[in-house]
Amino acid sequence: MHDIIDIERRGLPGVFVATVQFIDAAEVQSKSLGADPAAIFVEHPIQDRTNDEMLTIADGAIDAVIKALTTN
Repeated sequence: MHDIIDIERRGLPGVFVATVQFIDAAEVQSKSLGADPAAIFVEHPIQDRTNDEMLTIADGAIDAVIKALTTN
C-alpha cells in the first residue's frame, strides 16, 4: 500500500492489486494513510496456483487494471 501511494504522489498512475481476502485491510490501511489508491481485487488464494490458473486470473483482471491506470 505504501508503494502505490508513493507512486501516485509522484504523479505516476498506479493500481493496487490484491486478493479479495485483503479488501478490509486495504480499506483500513488506505484510510489511515490518507489515500484512496485505485484497487483491483482478484480471487483468493493465489499461492499454489498453476501457471494456467494465474493466467486466467490475470486475464480476468487486466481490463480493470488498464481502466484504473488510464482514467481518473
